Amino acid sequence: MPGPLQTEMEMLLNRKLGPSHLEVINDTANHLGHAGDDGSGESHFTVVIESAEFAGKSRLERQRMVNSALGDIPGTRVHALAIKARAPGEAA
Repeated sequence: MPGPLQTEMEMLLNRKLGPSHLEVINDTANHLGHAGDDGSGESHFTVVIESAEFAGKSRLERQRMVNSALGDIPGTRVHALAIKARAPGEAA
C-alpha cells in the first residue's frame, strides 16, 4: 500500500506530465539505517516514467522536468530519487 508521499508524487507527475506509463517505487527498505533514512518509510524512491512531454528532450532536461513537477519533494522531503524517463517508443 503506497504511503502518503508516494501517493502525492504519483498525483503530481500524472497532473503535470500526463504519462502513458508511471511507476513510483519506494526503495526505502533497501536503505534502512543508511544516510538519509529518516524513519518515515518514504525517503528513497525510483520514478519510471514515459511521457510525450519528453520527446526531443535530453536526459538532463527530462530529469529537471520530473524534479520540477515534484516541487519541494526531491531533496527536501525525499533523500534520494532515481529517475528513468523516456518518451513513447523509446526503449526502456
